Amino acid sequence: MTRDIAVDDDGLVRLQKLLAQSGVASRRRCEELMLEGEVEVDGEVVTRLGTKVDPRTAVIRVSGKRLPPVSDHVYLVLNKPRGVVSTMSDPQGRRTLSDLLTDRKERLFHVGRLDTDTSGLLLLTNDGDFAHRMAHPSFEVEKTYVAEVTGRLAKGTVADLLAGVTLDDGPVEVRRARVIDTSAERSIVELVIHEGRNRIVRRLLDQVGHPVRQLSRTRFGPIELGTLRGGTLRELSDDELGQLLELVGL
Repeated sequence: MTRDIAVDDDGLVRLQKLLAQSGVASRRRCEELMLEGEVEVDGEVVTRLGTKVDPRTAVIRVSGKRLPPVSDHVYLVLNKPRGVVSTMSDPQGRRTLSDLLTDRKERLFHVGRLDTDTSGLLLLTNDGDFAHRMAHPSFEVEKTYVAEVTGRLAKGTVADLLAGVTLDDGPVEVRRARVIDTSAERSIVELVIHEGRNRIVRRLLDQVGHPVRQLSRTRFGPIELGTLRGGTLRELSDDELGQLLELVGL
């Protein structure tokens, strides 16, 4: 994230100044945090006031929380509406992500994708390494979905989901599952998985006899969709970005 950080001629900045300008606390409190051993740089506790760091490359943690580096990259949360294709262009002329990004000048990547008929949280960035890691299955970043399905979802079905379901392209691990609401005609269920195979949530629920009527992703790792309106964007906070960088080892 870009911050207006004034560096010295050598490209470095005093650590307590960087912390204060990044919004951690006042300059005095940042100095106290350093003296209390609460600040790490590149894995080492730094207590010497006046220590200088490179704000673009230093890996800084304050009380265990990662402080994102200063960069020109952007990290955005989008609430993708149903009917929007998770691409920047579409030969069939359907509405795409680029139609929602007309005010952005950056060339953005979407982290993973959502089916056209699925709404919800999608991350966008111009940081290619970050996008690759966030989407790569080896990092097992959890995604939370809320689905409206046909029929009453029984406790036994939830147990079946948690025990694992095998699809035609392999087994699926469901980390957590709960019924939010249910009736004879339909149920609302929340699922947490870490995979991103094509239409996996729909296929999973169809496999246990409850076809999906509507589906939305409400959470990606620690990032929540919250009250963000459909079709709108917001930037990740420093705290949110810091959590994601820790999650994928950047």
